[in-house]
Amino acid sequence: MIHRRGMKFPQKQFALLSGCALLALAMPAQAEEPVPETAPPAAQSTGNRATFTPADFERFAPRNALDMLRQVPGFTIREGEEARGLGQASGNVLVNSKRLSSKSDDIYTQLSRIPASTVERIELVDGATLDIPGLTGQVANVVARSSSFSGQFRYNPEFRPHYADPRYTSGEVSVSGRKGPVEYTVSLTNNANRGAAGGPTIITDRNGAVIQTRQDVVKASRDDPKLAVRLTIDGPGQSIANLNGSFQRVPRQFTEHSVRTNADGSTAVRDLLDKSSARNWELGGDYEFGLGPGRLKLIGLNRQEHEPYSQQVITTFGNGDPAIGDRFAQTGDSSERIARAEYSWKMLGGDWQLAGEGAFNSLKNVATLAELDGTRQFVDVPFPEGTGGVKEDRYDASLSFSRPLSRKLTLQLIAGAEKSTLMQTGATGTQANLSRSFFRPKGSLSLGWKAAKSLDVSFKIKRSVGQLSFYDFLARRFLDDGNANSGNADLVPQQDWSAELELNRTFGALGSTKLRLVGRQVQDYVTVVPIGANGESIGNIGSARERQIVSNTTLQFDPLGLKGARLDFNVELTFTSLRDPCDPAHRIPYGGITDRYWELSFREDFPGTDWAAGASYEYNHASLYHRRFERGRSFEGPVFAGVYIEHKNVFGLTVKASANNLLNGRQRWDREVFAGPRPNAPIAFIETRDRLIGPIFTLTVKGNI
Repeated sequence: MIHRRGMKFPQKQFALLSGCALLALAMPAQAEEPVPETAPPAAQSTGNRATFTPADFERFAPRNALDMLRQVPGFTIREGEEARGLGQASGNVLVNSKRLSSKSDDIYTQLSRIPASTVERIELVDGATLDIPGLTGQVANVVARSSSFSGQFRYNPEFRPHYADPRYTSGEVSVSGRKGPVEYTVSLTNNANRGAAGGPTIITDRNGAVIQTRQDVVKASRDDPKLAVRLTIDGPGQSIANLNGSFQRVPRQFTEHSVRTNADGSTAVRDLLDKSSARNWELGGDYEFGLGPGRLKLIGLNRQEHEPYSQQVITTFGNGDPAIGDRFAQTGDSSERIARAEYSWKMLGGDWQLAGEGAFNSLKNVATLAELDGTRQFVDVPFPEGTGGVKEDRYDASLSFSRPLSRKLTLQLIAGAEKSTLMQTGATGTQANLSRSFFRPKGSLSLGWKAAKSLDVSFKIKRSVGQLSFYDFLARRFLDDGNANSGNADLVPQQDWSAELELNRTFGALGSTKLRLVGRQVQDYVTVVPIGANGESIGNIGSARERQIVSNTTLQFDPLGLKGARLDFNVELTFTSLRDPCDPAHRIPYGGITDRYWELSFREDFPGTDWAAGASYEYNHASLYHRRFERGRSFEGPVFAGVYIEHKNVFGLTVKASANNLLNGRQRWDREVFAGPRPNAPIAFIETRDRLIGPIFTLTVKGNI
């Protein structure tokens, strides 16, 4: 039910799970056995580095580096944090010992464009031992080099028997090669989505009496075609340059058709249309060359985005009353420009890096509100608080140092600070009293310890500053659920103190396991807060805390006699707590996050054939969200399950047929809406939503060009 009191961190559960994981980590490794014909990936260890070669992945017939990395035992790709500017490295994947100076592509997209034929090896190493500041824990370095032309493609149509339109337009094609000193990759990607759900929503009063019943159908359509080019140029001497550019369009539409029947028998139909047609482009690059005793790397990035958006609702009545409706629309133009320099050298037995960065972000937004008149035309109403601009100029500097303290222990230390100026302009262009400057220290200390041949331990303490969405400074309406943000000119980025412990334990041919324990203390936490007498908006509260347990385990059954089979088990538990901004006497969790998640997946590559099959089962739980006038839980699932079958050589193609959501995961929303501000106002109504999603059938075809 509803948690009126805050979620305290369950020390007993934490101790029990941690103890079980540590017991597994302490298990003795299996003795060496003869490698079977269908041997699972097994790393060759050298010091603090474990290496996988293409031969280790042959049985999976990978098409790209992403296919290969997903089969590394016990390794789960962790995307980098949403950084302010470029900042220090984060995440746990590198390509050729480098990170890309791009913010528009995630690591999954980058890896999917690297043909498997160009991958020379994948190295697993503790991040603290690298000369790349910011990395910690187990990091995968994909070493790849193109020597000739190659290409690949992916096509994955999807079909759903209930409500949704077929998806025919999802796929990717990319080509890579080398021409003299230039290595190139060109790709065209469209990760399309066609989602839908339908079913009843029940509205009751606080005593459970039915006020209204609804039959809803929602449909979502999204395409995001993107053209991207990346060039790597070997310059004179040991210099190297990287250039990348992309252009993308993102047409998106969401509709909801709701037939509503009141307790007295009267009816109404509400139609929601939510759409946008964003487009963005990015141009970035870096140039690294020798200078004096070290190397200098110059990085630049320019990103622009144009985002027209509108949302409208129209309600028609069965008794012939005039229709009513509202429309909210806005057009935002945002930009991000970054210039960064990094100078690296060796001194005093370690690696040093001095870095400086300037980041200049801006948003110009024009928003309008309109109401439906008697002629079914939308007429604008004043809404000046939704129009305005936000700018931030930020300068960042840091000094990092890393070196081995012993043969098995490595230290990495980063000390830095940033100075930023936030400026907001209103519809009139004035900015009196709306310019603020901040100075914030930040940095980290990391230790990497090779505790045993089969056990790696890393520890990190970090001080960081979060990123803001500039749209949160301005007012906005949410017509779909009847909420509104007032806008908040006093919004500031949140700041975190975090500590992270990671343990990686291998069991030879049996597999491996990883355990991460994270604790985070937050200042200026960003959430929904009261504004004025009856308003609310995104704002800051003084402090919050977060604890997280993440475990990734791979069990390979080859040594047990089941050739080609493996089981992956992933768990993520998050415990959060903050003072309720509307009811400070009580503590609540972070709103609307997945605080419980676990996934079990099984795959078997049948020896002597090109066939493989698998199944997966996952559970997720969402925390309660709290606003000034409501609280509730919105989620899908909570259980999803699927099966698939794959053939790795159908006329040279890899073909995979998947059936997902076989246990009837639903789209749910349970909320209580109050007649006034919480916590003293009575409940106005309770909404319970239960929509069918149905099974999802996907065909994936991969091939080489």
